[in-house]
Amino acid sequence: MNKNNKLISDSSEGLFSSLRKVISGTGISRFFGLIRDISTTNLLGASIFHDIFVICLKIPNLFRRFFAEGAFNQAFIPIYSDFEKANNKNDTYEFLNSLAGILISSLFVFTLLVLIFAPMFIFIFAPGFYFDSVKKDLAINVLRIMFPYLALISLVAFAGGIQNTHKRFSIPAYTPVFFNLSLIIAAVAIAPKYEMPIYVLAWGVLLAGIAQLLIQILPLRSINRLPIPKLNFNNPGIKKFFRLIVPAVLAGGIIQINLLIDTIFASLLETGSPTWLYVSDRLIQFPMGIFAIAIGTVLLPTLSKFDLNHEKDKFISGIQKGQKFVLYIGLPSLIGLFFCAEDLISTIFYRGAFTSMDVINSSYSLMAFSLGLPFFMLMKVLTPAFFARKDTKTPMYVALASLFLNVVFNYYLAFVLDYGHVGIAIGSSLAAIISVFTLEIVLYRDGFIKSKSIVSKFSFNVFISSLFLIIFLYFYTSEIDFMKLTEVERIFYLSIEVLASVIIYFSISRLMLNKPLKFLFD
Repeated sequence: MNKNNKLISDSSEGLFSSLRKVISGTGISRFFGLIRDISTTNLLGASIFHDIFVICLKIPNLFRRFFAEGAFNQAFIPIYSDFEKANNKNDTYEFLNSLAGILISSLFVFTLLVLIFAPMFIFIFAPGFYFDSVKKDLAINVLRIMFPYLALISLVAFAGGIQNTHKRFSIPAYTPVFFNLSLIIAAVAIAPKYEMPIYVLAWGVLLAGIAQLLIQILPLRSINRLPIPKLNFNNPGIKKFFRLIVPAVLAGGIIQINLLIDTIFASLLETGSPTWLYVSDRLIQFPMGIFAIAIGTVLLPTLSKFDLNHEKDKFISGIQKGQKFVLYIGLPSLIGLFFCAEDLISTIFYRGAFTSMDVINSSYSLMAFSLGLPFFMLMKVLTPAFFARKDTKTPMYVALASLFLNVVFNYYLAFVLDYGHVGIAIGSSLAAIISVFTLEIVLYRDGFIKSKSIVSKFSFNVFISSLFLIIFLYFYTSEIDFMKLTEVERIFYLSIEVLASVIIYFSISRLMLNKPLKFLFD
């Protein structure tokens, strides 16, 4: 076995070993993210201040998907993997240095434009704020403080892409913890002392970006891949990168684009709608971040190393493993979030300025979002199957169709049928469902998904385990009214509910499998 084949074999064998590293990091990060959201909602409630904060934070996060985690890394990692396989250090360094120079220059220019034309961006992304003079001025000021975070976190994602290609997943996975800690400290210890606490949170975002970037330096130095920026548009790798990046801009950020569309429509609804959607989306992002984004992070560099001329079966196997893993976790997550929506939100957020009405409204949108959760998660598995083959056009076309569908569904459900923010959540779920089925059909047509009977030992296992979970949660949630409990009682009964759900699902699955659960994951 030659060196490259050994590397590929090791990558396949270590798929779930790498996944465990990412899951542990993202799991801790999501936990602190939950504490962060508790802190900010406790401080601001579902007020115009929190509405403005979450929308202004979403704007740089959306563009982060374009400059960094989504489109950038989807185009970058396959090309960088080719350079590493060629084992020519000079060419590799030249590519990294050129790309770093172009990225930094682009980010600087774009950030400067946004700071100058901030009112225009508020008009585009939150038109409901623009025509209210108080909301407009506050949103513009907050956006100008926070937006440079985009440049910082994009460079962080670039550093993470380099490390992930070298199977260094831990530091990139744990990096968001620093962002969450920064905002927790700002919301709990500093912001309450100021008349306008939203500005403290905005500065906390910017400082968090600086901290996240600084901690990437040593890991990059340890693998001798710390870029020295230079502008060189003639590098062959850069030319390949630009051919992939344009369609990947739309394809890689599909979920974020759809969520931003949700935000635009929500800004036109009653006060509190952006916050209710944000709170429910944050709970959806918990299983998304821990499992789906983790498997996508590991799958892309893993699949990119396979030679499709000789190892197509391994490529197909990697996709199938990812899909099974996501469904095995995603379906019980859907059930849990749907039945426990009010229980979760009341326990986590019902305090301070966050009222009982906010709990109810957030619960409705969480239930609607949960219906699309397995499909949001599957998207993270299916798109690497295209990007690893340097096919960014197919996901782009699907993304464009999804955007169109999301706009239509949002308008019709939220405004025509008058479902408000719940209609927006339903629209996003429907768009995701259609997108996943489209991607599955294309992969099947191209021979990267093998036709199998829907009725299998795996699907029967998941069905029966889920059925027992539904029965338990239906009776448990109908017997206990969390809104009438004290805060301590809510924590106690939710802990029982979650623990019992986990035990029921995995115990039934273990009994049916008649083998250790590790066998299923491996």
